[in-house]
Amino acid sequence: MKNAATRGQPRATAEIASMILGRAPHAVVLSGPGSVGKTTLALDLAAGLLCSAPDPAARPCRACRGCHLVASGNHPDLYRLAPEGPGGQIVIGAAQHPEPGTVRYLISQLALLPVEGGARVAIVEQAHRMNDAAQNALLKMLEEPPAGVTIVLCSDDDECLLPTVRSRCVRVRLGVVGTREIEAWLGELGVADAPQAARLARVAGGRPGLALAYARSPEAERIRGEIARGLVDLLPAGRQARLAAIRDLLKSAASLDASLSAGRRAGAVGDEADTPVRARGRKGKGAAPALQDDQAADIAPDEPSAPKVSAADKRAAAATLLEIWASVGRDLAVARSGGARQLRELGQLNELRAIAPALAAGAVEAFLARLAETDAALDENANSELALDVLVLGWPNVESSAAARAGTGSAAPAGATGSPRE
Repeated sequence: MKNAATRGQPRATAEIASMILGRAPHAVVLSGPGSVGKTTLALDLAAGLLCSAPDPAARPCRACRGCHLVASGNHPDLYRLAPEGPGGQIVIGAAQHPEPGTVRYLISQLALLPVEGGARVAIVEQAHRMNDAAQNALLKMLEEPPAGVTIVLCSDDDECLLPTVRSRCVRVRLGVVGTREIEAWLGELGVADAPQAARLARVAGGRPGLALAYARSPEAERIRGEIARGLVDLLPAGRQARLAAIRDLLKSAASLDASLSAGRRAGAVGDEADTPVRARGRKGKGAAPALQDDQAADIAPDEPSAPKVSAADKRAAAATLLEIWASVGRDLAVARSGGARQLRELGQLNELRAIAPALAAGAVEAFLARLAETDAALDENANSELALDVLVLGWPNVESSAAARAGTGSAAPAGATGSPRE
């Protein structure tokens, strides 16, 4: 596909190109990690199917009326559905007169005749956020699709889709993108100079959409750096200091989510343009523990003067914090083994290399395994604050002298000067 906007996904792009050249399937699932380009690839498919270029091999041409309408988001035969509301779910909608932003409303729109007289494309972003009722409603259309309609489901985890839904879709898998390719892409867009592009490409971990969001929101990059430094500063801190600092880090993660969302909206291109970095509770249900975030808020509410944060937003912020934590932990493990070129947190290169030898063998690896378990628990609606308290107390300890040699002492959080066994 010559004019594809998708980068770093040659196999997936080739599959989409074949759909444009031949007979497009009535339903496609694009699956892969968040921010790797699923929505961008879905829009490539939409542009190709709605393009009016005489030569199918030249579609999308990016020059015809159809291509321009897709690019501007105004094509009357292109429908988009994404999670909405505090819970970040895609719901079924009312049986009579369904409201916009629901599956039933989408179905009612697809039942109409095309405006332009050609194909019609529906893109469901973050389809893993559809609850079972919404999926079952969509299933009926997948079984008997209207003529000329292609439904594209973009999912971070296609296992969250019902087997009956998956079985009726052509499945295309996307993976992470190489660091060099993300660097080059950011440079071509003119949103970052070479050093920043290299830094953001590493931080993004193979997700070009995330790298672009950071590039368009300098505040987000600053907040992320502060969170990463704060986590390193906690290595020599005592129990009380850790418990106090983790609350501040969670608030910073919430601010980071907001800044990244603003960065995504700034360009309105790429994957999940108007959605948070990551929404928790993929199916909107699950085997929740005895005490959930919303229950904890009723028992121990925030200070009256503080704005109330929804349980879903807290879990999303906790997920963002865990993602950065995993990156810092990975770098500590790499630095302890003598590596340096593979580090992601380049802003803390000297600190990581100095403090890593003071860590006990296998301590970071064991913590990363625990972190992954906590991340899975958050997906099942675990209480985020309690989970973070347990996690921060398990963060490996180092002697204060090692931290001083690393130069982290001056940046330690308030009260972080106690003994590791405090």
